[in-house]
Amino acid sequence: MSKRTPNTTLPPSIFKFLKQLQKNNNRPWFTEHKDKYLVEDAHFKKFAEALLNEMSQYDNIESMKTYRIYRDVRFSKDKTPYKNNFAGGMKRATKWLRGGYYFQIQPGGNSMVGGGFWGPNASDLKRIRQEIAADAESLRKIIADPTFVKTFGELGGTQLKTAPRNYPKDHPNVDLLRYKQFVVRRHFTDEEVLADDFLPKLVESFRAMRPFFDYMSDVLTTDANGVPIE
Repeated sequence: MSKRTPNTTLPPSIFKFLKQLQKNNNRPWFTEHKDKYLVEDAHFKKFAEALLNEMSQYDNIESMKTYRIYRDVRFSKDKTPYKNNFAGGMKRATKWLRGGYYFQIQPGGNSMVGGGFWGPNASDLKRIRQEIAADAESLRKIIADPTFVKTFGELGGTQLKTAPRNYPKDHPNVDLLRYKQFVVRRHFTDEEVLADDFLPKLVESFRAMRPFFDYMSDVLTTDANGVPIE
């Protein structure tokens, strides 16, 4: 870990603002308190930059993005205009490195890190299932590893109620074939977020995702015979 600076920690005021926003999620209140938002947004962006600097030591990161606090309510029943969190993500570089890192700061124990494949396209999902059907041992070892279990618990993501089309219901790997998403998450208490070692915990969590990401990268950049896809 590099030498720590004030930018590697988050102030209690970031939760104070988000709690106030949650109670007053409307444009007049936000406009009146936008100066406070800008201060906390700056804190979060400096923290995100410090996180990127640390993660660049362990992975090939193409870019860091912090997400807008403004919600897109066009197709949502929830018309509140603002998110109750600060969030960001890191994209891995080149087409050979799959998976993305996500982190979110939200009061009430809703802060988290996540990563994986939220919406794999049809061809990627087909390829993943093809690999799982042929041999799921490598993936099972990764998600049963003590570090993975301690950090994330279990593999997450929405699942089909039964086997996907063209696979028998009694397939020995049907439990993994049913996944439509392949994601991992770790939640943090508010106290953990404000502690001095929060940034190292994020780095630790993201590094624990790497075996999972490396497996998926190998699968999604090769065909069924293991030949790299151009």
